Amino acid sequence: MKALTANRLLDGEVVFWNAGQWVDRFADAQLWADDDPAAIAAEATAKSQPKVVVDAYLIDLVESEGLWAPLSYRERIRALGPSNHLHHGKQAEGGAVIAALQHAHGAARSTGRVNLIKRK
Repeated sequence: MKALTANRLLDGEVVFWNAGQWVDRFADAQLWADDDPAAIAAEATAKSQPKVVVDAYLIDLVESEGLWAPLSYRERIRALGPSNHLHHGKQAEGGAVIAALQHAHGAARSTGRVNLIKRK
């Protein structure tokens, strides 16, 4: 499954695509099957709105306890907002959706590398 995400220009908040508009919560995001051509069409439509969002792109999702969550650890952090606590951040009051996002961390894959610099 996939979801479409971007950063809103107005305030820099992470937003998700649903039925032709941007929504604030991952729980409200529209989900597509991996091979659904409508996902590509939605991405093209979103990219044609350069005054609304920056860099719209599709993210891969993983199922956890019957709910969907971003596969990438980076995207999971973006979906949760500034805090991963149930009562903080823009995803607050998400209930089971937040629990799934937090629980799925074991299935997340890192998409980046960490370089350690040894100090003398």
